[in-house]
Amino acid sequence: MQRWRTRYFPALAEFALGGEESSSRELASLRSILPGVSTEELLWHHEESVRFLLSNAEPEDRMTIMHRSLLFLMEMLALLRLRQSADEEIDKDRLREAAIDSMPIDEERPDRFETVLQHMDSGIALFDSEGYLRFLNVQMSRFLQTPRKALVGNSVRQLMYHPLLRKSIRKIFVRMLKEMVYHRRYHAEFQDSNGKFLLISITQIDELDGDYLISVKDVSEYKQIEQTAFQNDKLAMLGKIAAAIAHEIRNPLTSIRGFIQLLKPYLESIGKQEYARIILSEIDRANDIIFEFLNSSKPTAPMKQTLRVASLVKETILLTESEAHMKGCELYGENNDPAISIAIDVKQIKQVLLNIVKNAMDAIHEAGDERKGRIEVSSRREGRFAVIRIRDNGKGMDRTTLNRLFDPFFTTKEEGTGLGLSVSYRIIRNHGGTIQVESREGEGTEFKIYLPLVIERE
Repeated sequence: MQRWRTRYFPALAEFALGGEESSSRELASLRSILPGVSTEELLWHHEESVRFLLSNAEPEDRMTIMHRSLLFLMEMLALLRLRQSADEEIDKDRLREAAIDSMPIDEERPDRFETVLQHMDSGIALFDSEGYLRFLNVQMSRFLQTPRKALVGNSVRQLMYHPLLRKSIRKIFVRMLKEMVYHRRYHAEFQDSNGKFLLISITQIDELDGDYLISVKDVSEYKQIEQTAFQNDKLAMLGKIAAAIAHEIRNPLTSIRGFIQLLKPYLESIGKQEYARIILSEIDRANDIIFEFLNSSKPTAPMKQTLRVASLVKETILLTESEAHMKGCELYGENNDPAISIAIDVKQIKQVLLNIVKNAMDAIHEAGDERKGRIEVSSRREGRFAVIRIRDNGKGMDRTTLNRLFDPFFTTKEEGTGLGLSVSYRIIRNHGGTIQVESREGEGTEFKIYLPLVIERE
């Protein structure tokens, strides 16, 4: 007896939201299981099902759904063949009145609780115990990027092959189902194709006859806060390490360099001057690494002065233009608001900009194709911040590299130290700003540096 209920809602949804052809198959499947169902039970279940449909409908679709739902109910009542007596016309009138009474006509607008569900920032979906989708709110429809009326009434299997759902969404469905085989309650975090982090929970609710409640929440902002806190912890640990080892390494290197310089004439006399040159250059490189290491652990407090962003961008381009031409890159500068000013340590911020521009040159060089390298440096006002944007058309980065970009000692270059961007990150944070990075493999990378504006008094 329970089987007709699980089949009734998807058949009604397909009829009310779809067309006559698709619904005829569902009606045929109900013929064999409807006999024996009482009229009162059918009317009660129909009213509940229509309420579910209306909760998923757009305001302009409500009257159409109610009209088609009434047609569906009349057809179901006809299939029951409840009475075959002489007063058949009277029975038809009674059934028609009962059918109309079962329609939730008084609900022209959704009630308060439904409105709350529809406007939650979490996506909500409800599947019955047989796996048919009964309800989803507006936010869930946005996550799926598919209209609600195209999904309600579909089974899990139908959703797996639904033509309107993206392949990445269907992959998440498969992964969730595999986990649900082993767990009654499911809780996991996914990253979609756009890089958003989604927290998905599935709960089977006994109070709703075993229905499954699925909630989806975008936790990308919380993830970014978590990563920022983790980054700060790593930098703090790096500072402690740097303070402990700096003198222990630099002092012996200074002694070694001095002795090599004393031995240099002897090495030259025996034709081994190349040894002296290599040893000295390697010691100097080690000193440079230690210097960057110390800066990453504790950059000096910024000595701020007020400066127009336009002049900072212009000077950065002048300093890197010749090197860019040598590497086959074109530099372009643009200042959308030449009047904006910031209070910065010019030396430190210039170090950040030069580091990012040089990384852009390397990315273009490593791309290895014949397209013309292009680096754009621009500035604009955005709320309380000045935004300096550096964009290149280099090789780009995958998501793994992007997530570790500001980690100390992480580098993709053979001769890199992995400290340049971690130093840059700390400098910008010390100025009360932030750095954001967007990148796609084969398309390029964009850095956005946010620095607080100086509000000039008139």
